[in-house]
Amino acid sequence: MAEPRRSLRDIRTLTGKVGGAFHPYKAYLRISHIEMEKAKMTRESEAARQRIVDIATRLEEIEAEKQNLLATMGERPDAAPQPPSGPRRSTGGFKVRY
Repeated sequence: MAEPRRSLRDIRTLTGKVGGAFHPYKAYLRISHIEMEKAKMTRESEAARQRIVDIATRLEEIEAEKQNLLATMGERPDAAPQPPSGPRRSTGGFKVRY
C-alpha cells in the first residue's frame, strides 16, 4: 500500500507544550515595562503639579490687578456694581435705516 503524502500539518513541533514553564527573561521584560510606565506617570504627575502652581499664580495676579483697578477707580472691592441711575429710555425696539 502507498503511504499517504505528508503536508505541513503533519510536522510535529513543540509549539504550545512549554506554556507552564517559568521564563526569567519574560519577568525581566515585564519589570522593564512597569518601570518605564512608572517613569512616564511620574513625569506626567510633575507636569500636572506645575500646571496647578501656574494656574494658582495667575489667579493671584488677576485678583491683584482687579483690586488695583478698583482702587484706582475709587470703589470698594466688596461693593456690588450699581445699575445706571435715571429712567430707562426705550423706544420699543431698534430701527434700521438704509
